[in-house]
Amino acid sequence: ILKTLNSWFWWENIWMPINCTWADFVDREGLVFPKPHQLYATIPYAFVLLIIRFFSERCVAIPLAKALGIKNVRRVKPQPNPVLESYFRECSRHPSQSEIQGLAKKCNCTVHLVEKWFRRRRNLEIPTVLRKFQEAFWRFSFYLTSSIVGFIFLYDKPWFYDIWQTWVGYPFQTLLPSQYWYYMAEIGFYWSLLFTLGIDNKRKADFMAHVVHHLAAIGLMSGSWCGNYVRLGTLVMFVHDTADFWLEAAKMFNYARWEKTCNILFIIFSIVFFITRIILFPFWILRATLYQPTYYSTTPVIAYFFFNGMLLILQGLHLYWGYLIFKILKRFVFLK
Repeated sequence: ILKTLNSWFWWENIWMPINCTWADFVDREGLVFPKPHQLYATIPYAFVLLIIRFFSERCVAIPLAKALGIKNVRRVKPQPNPVLESYFRECSRHPSQSEIQGLAKKCNCTVHLVEKWFRRRRNLEIPTVLRKFQEAFWRFSFYLTSSIVGFIFLYDKPWFYDIWQTWVGYPFQTLLPSQYWYYMAEIGFYWSLLFTLGIDNKRKADFMAHVVHHLAAIGLMSGSWCGNYVRLGTLVMFVHDTADFWLEAAKMFNYARWEKTCNILFIIFSIVFFITRIILFPFWILRATLYQPTYYSTTPVIAYFFFNGMLLILQGLHLYWGYLIFKILKRFVFLK
């Protein structure tokens, strides 16, 4: 069954134009092509990034937080109590007064002690400001680095200025070493975010949106690698990263209570976000993926619908987050 599914998944008509086979993508003199098995390396790269994150958060983020006036608040742990812990995890974190009285009798202690235990236990679930700062610092560091590196990799490429160049010579476009490392770092980063989703700060409003975004990003980048849509893929990654580091910088100064700096950074982020995700992405990237391929092939392959479907999902998330950003800006302008 697995062999059959594998042969269906790698059927040429899914990934590449008519009259092309996987045999055409064997490296030869002057041409190097991306290979699907290279994506396995993104998992080890993800763990390398997690190690870098561990040391950067402790060796750089903590001293920086202290310099900005953020203190490490130590929360008091409640006394170990299997009965209360089980109730906290399986039933309720906010028991009613009658439930507290029942638990007090069961544990042979006072109502006041049970209330205090639940209060301390709930506090342990809330991430400290320092922990939030560390996470924001790591994301800021990666997005800033990837934006700078992405610009260095792309600024001298013709497809950075002329979107039509992304299709010239397709599918026999050679893979550049810079494109390889750019892809490996980006996919590895999103894998690392998925691995730490359970221990990172819990987001109330857009937790599921982040899960969908990470999975869509990994699926889209991996698929574009297999189909050799690398030129377009690097443009998509660059457009996304250029706004994100402004947001993470605003978060860091928000945690440090530098309100004016935070406000300025958030306004810059909002401007960059609307330019890159609401204007450039749909009218530049999506135009290149939806409209321009019809000039190169009269019969769209299945991958055409898959990739554009994923890109449209991302655009839907952009509109959702744009709505949230607009609400914050409206409150900022009219309600101070």
